[in-house]
Amino acid sequence: MASTGLRIFRKWNRILHRDIGYFFFGLTIIYCVSGIALNHKKDWNPNYDILYKDITIADNVDMTAVTTDWVMALLKKYHEEDHYKKFYFSDARTLKIFIDDGSFTINMGNKTGYIEKITKRPFFYEVNFLHYNPGKWWMWFSDIFCVGMVIVAISGLFVIAKSKSSLTRRGVWFVVGGLIVPILALIFL
Repeated sequence: MASTGLRIFRKWNRILHRDIGYFFFGLTIIYCVSGIALNHKKDWNPNYDILYKDITIADNVDMTAVTTDWVMALLKKYHEEDHYKKFYFSDARTLKIFIDDGSFTINMGNKTGYIEKITKRPFFYEVNFLHYNPGKWWMWFSDIFCVGMVIVAISGLFVIAKSKSSLTRRGVWFVVGGLIVPILALIFL
């Protein structure tokens, strides 16, 4: 009788482990990729690609002569005239020109500056957006995903029942090792 119950447990354990794993495959990849990207925010911007280009203006224009027409002529040199929004002087020497997804910053004293263009990183922007739980319904779906991953983790302990890799043999050392790492991190970090 006990062996029948154990067979039924193993059967349903494998079914749960497999089907939940299949269902959450895509979301697991999304959370893993975005998690790696977000872990390295100090090394790069995981959501946006920021391009800087140094520029020099040849015009010997005085700040009082800077008009919308002058700004549009400057933007035309860089093929940005269709993206113009507005301009202003942020201080006595610095001209800021705003364009779609970027800006020009020019030091009118030495006639140098830079263009800054911002574009969304394909794929990373979208997966990071999902990682930040963008809405209430997504939060609930993410919670269901977490419960599913707990089930996959626990059921995974019992998928291989009779082998050298099972939980009662070599597997227990991997479980203990995997638990020790976060415990040590909590103690020493």
